[in-house]
Amino acid sequence: MDRLNQIFDSFVNYNLFKDKRVLQSNYIPESIAHRDGQVEMVASILAPSLRGERISNLFIYGKTGTGKTLSVRHVGDKILDKLKELGQENVRFVYVNCKLKKVADTEYRILAEIIRELGGKIPSTGLPTDEVYSRFVDLIDNKKQMIVLVLDEIDQAVKKISDNFIYTLTRLNTDLKNAQINLIGISNSLTFMDNLDPRVRSSLGEEEIVFPPYNALQLQDILKERADRAFKEGILEEGVIAKCAAYAAREHGDARRALDLLRVAGELAEREQSKKIGLQHIDIAKDKIERDKMLDIIESEPRQFQLVLAAIFALSEKSEVKEMFTGDVYNYYQEICEKTRSEVLTQRRISDIISEFDMLGIINAPVISKGRQGRTREIKLVLSPTIKDKAKEIINKALYL
Repeated sequence: MDRLNQIFDSFVNYNLFKDKRVLQSNYIPESIAHRDGQVEMVASILAPSLRGERISNLFIYGKTGTGKTLSVRHVGDKILDKLKELGQENVRFVYVNCKLKKVADTEYRILAEIIRELGGKIPSTGLPTDEVYSRFVDLIDNKKQMIVLVLDEIDQAVKKISDNFIYTLTRLNTDLKNAQINLIGISNSLTFMDNLDPRVRSSLGEEEIVFPPYNALQLQDILKERADRAFKEGILEEGVIAKCAAYAAREHGDARRALDLLRVAGELAEREQSKKIGLQHIDIAKDKIERDKMLDIIESEPRQFQLVLAAIFALSEKSEVKEMFTGDVYNYYQEICEKTRSEVLTQRRISDIISEFDMLGIINAPVISKGRQGRTREIKLVLSPTIKDKAKEIINKALYL
């Protein structure tokens, strides 16, 4: 117990942070650096809501950490402030993160989350979907108001469900007498709109805004502004912010990643009771975040993804296997499906899953030509040994292997 008290006392008496909250992803700053143009465009599109007029549905896309959600929340908050100033309360913003498993698994759950955010009550399961839509309409149509639904990472929901629910939401306006619904879709996928049903695309993509990645200098500005508020004076060693920005710039200019790096580095420095945050803390934080992120992805992927990954792991450990191709993985995947009594997907679908693993950085799988046999992917695992061992544990537990 004495040792525990020492640990607790060290944290009570020793603090590098002034306000850690400003480094967290849900923090909304007063101004958003290097996004003036995009923020003004969002504001112009949403401004008619101040007069109670219908606004265009808006679709926003760009890589992770480019300020999309932050900008929409910032403008939404400013609109609500302006309405309060005018003595009006006829606009409501509802934010739904479609990446959350408990939210985006089914159309029912997305609707239930929207209803709960609006103060209504709905059971987690059990009602027909039509009944849930009916309750949603009853909940909002009792007065003249505008509901702005912000569906963050909307591509994740469409991947798991379909794009029908977007179309149904936009068509609900024909059933409403007093209220009206407007949609803002936010996606990390730049090609998301290409795969939507034409009806959905025309209803959702009335206005589109692209958020480009931040460059290293812009990331340094963002980090410096947040660091000044987050840490006590003189805590950061020279070069720490530049190193954070350089790492994040390599990751498609992801500001969220840069802020996470700085926060985790600060937490690591505190744990070892260092008086300053140095370059070595950034390196350790980078390794920790990459490890945690990759394991989170592997744990949250659907069962079929885990089955394919189990096949890749097993083949990579066979000494006689010098090269691994899509067909080899598919054959071994079928064996694991038989062992675990799982549904066997087509080779084309498994090829799509392998492409996703390549995109996530779990494997390296370039397409190669095999002459008359056609084209295939040559697959190589790129996980470090420690991540691979932990990932195997996760998959074996999930699949009962």
